[in-house]
Amino acid sequence: MSQFNLSKNIVKGEKFNLSKVNTGAPSGLTKVRIGLGWDPNETEDGPPFDLDVSAFAIDSNFKIPSSSYFVYYNQVNMGNGIDDEFEKDKFGKPLRRPKTMDGSIIGAIDDPDGTRSDGDDDEDMIIYLDRVTQAVQQIIIVVTICKYPDHEDPRTANLNFSMVNDCYIRIIDDVTKQEIVKYELQEKFGKEDAVQFGRLYRVGGNWEFEAMGSGSEGGLAALVDIYA
Repeated sequence: MSQFNLSKNIVKGEKFNLSKVNTGAPSGLTKVRIGLGWDPNETEDGPPFDLDVSAFAIDSNFKIPSSSYFVYYNQVNMGNGIDDEFEKDKFGKPLRRPKTMDGSIIGAIDDPDGTRSDGDDDEDMIIYLDRVTQAVQQIIIVVTICKYPDHEDPRTANLNFSMVNDCYIRIIDDVTKQEIVKYELQEKFGKEDAVQFGRLYRVGGNWEFEAMGSGSEGGLAALVDIYA
């Protein structure tokens, strides 16, 4: 296996074999980080673009095996189980991440507006590839725009991905911090407020990644209707 040194940018429909990557990690690629980034809303006094990264870990019937395998910002299984991932806020308070009950997929800490520091992702998820149950055949990475028109900001009701710039996801070896593959969203959207960015899927004993770029309306709830 040759040493992997450079990240690869891919486009919609392109596939990438993650299991053939050698980033120098002693045990191979076992723990990956899914980074999400986007530009904040630069419209004067415009509502913030609050994007959220979620995951549906689905079986051969294209359904989640249990509610634990829908990992999103409001999930109840937060910080329980093995190897809890705790970051701290500026006051030193632990920030808890949603996660599957088996600890194989660990969700994101919310970024409300996309104002990341240079070189950092706005949100990220962690996946332990070697812990994912064999019942899971694919992990669908989803990005949605949070809307809260009823109680906080009515302007968010009309937000969609046609307004968002520089939106991407990337996969990083979380052991060596080596970026492996990046997918920058370049598709033209209209009213879509949810995008299935990509999927990690099994091929035999290997994991591969496919850039999907599939947009839809109805937010996260519409995708729950498909996969739950």
